[in-house]
Amino acid sequence: MKKVLEIPENVNIELKDRKVVVNGPKGQIQRDFNDPRYNRSVTIEREGSAIVIQSPSEKRKIKAMVGTINAHINNMCKGVVEGVEYRMKIFYSHFPITVEAKGGKVLIKNFLGEKSIRIGKIVGKTKVDVKKDEVILTGINIEEVGLTASNIERACRLSNRDRRIFFDGIYLVVN
Repeated sequence: MKKVLEIPENVNIELKDRKVVVNGPKGQIQRDFNDPRYNRSVTIEREGSAIVIQSPSEKRKIKAMVGTINAHINNMCKGVVEGVEYRMKIFYSHFPITVEAKGGKVLIKNFLGEKSIRIGKIVGKTKVDVKKDEVILTGINIEEVGLTASNIERACRLSNRDRRIFFDGIYLVVN
């Protein structure tokens, strides 16, 4: 099993043991792929202007790990070149929701008229920008931006209410 990932022009990738450091115009991301289950069977090497992830084994789990590592490094390359942007939409039917980013948290006030403040944690170096009824999340690490979006959605989750009627919340919008 072998996957070859071409390195974009303005990206520099350094390999130190099983740690991958990706530098690009927007910043630097590093990730450690050290997993004792796959250390002996999966190798990450640089060959010219490409990264080769390979394994002599054809076992299903090892093939899956090769594909996963390939996808992670590809996402890291895209993040340092283009960046990642997620857009979330604020929905409410009666009580207007107020959202603000303060410190490492997103504060959601007046959700369904509640007096308490709901909090969504900002992960890593994700930047949160609130404009009217939209929350824009930007960063270079797709995992950090995605986790932040998930934390905001989870902060607005309703329990013991009918979702068809109470659709209030902050949801990810697909472009």
